[in-house]
Amino acid sequence: MLAQLKHMRDRRADLRRDIDVVETFELWEESCVPSYCHRNWAAAWVSWVRLFRAAALARTFVPEPSRVLDFGSSVGEIGHLVTRGGAGYDYIEADEAPAAYLQSRLPAARRVTLESAPDGAYDQLFAIDSLEHNTNYAELLDILAAKLAPGGVLILSGPTENGLYRLGRRIAGFDGHYHETTIYAIEAAAAKRLQRRAVRKVLPLAPLFRISAWTHPDAA
Repeated sequence: MLAQLKHMRDRRADLRRDIDVVETFELWEESCVPSYCHRNWAAAWVSWVRLFRAAALARTFVPEPSRVLDFGSSVGEIGHLVTRGGAGYDYIEADEAPAAYLQSRLPAARRVTLESAPDGAYDQLFAIDSLEHNTNYAELLDILAAKLAPGGVLILSGPTENGLYRLGRRIAGFDGHYHETTIYAIEAAAAKRLQRRAVRKVLPLAPLFRISAWTHPDAA
């Protein structure tokens, strides 16, 4: 817990030094940066815990990945957690501002596209609060599933969009108009392609987000 708090403090301070999320909110609204930097530490902590649990869940299936893909990476905060063991880190990010920030902090990272990222190459693949921004999430899951290496794991995370989540979002100052679906619909689409191995919640008594691990059905 202390190590996680220190990581949050240090990374949050770095983000706030370079990004003014108040003055440039519209630019960063669809990223997780406003949540990471939220003035309310409790609201921010929920966003950081989601990352810690996603990284930990991935390690239970692939403890020492050689290559990681981060779909919809934003500023690449999951990258700071998964590259500590020397894993190669590829990311897919459509917006230039978060991609530029990510590259400045993780210079060894490699920016790829869905087309250029090789099939069968990634031991850990993350889609952290990204697929719900897309109406074609089922098609994207087909593509992402093909990127997994044998024995690789896909980690999905997304908001439940339940009443408690919507209330918390309003209190935090977000409207979420860019969310096209829920994590439940995404998981239902994933289940047609992959096998769910585990599910985690960010807060056990407050199901705001779900984090799940998926592998190919023939994986051990």
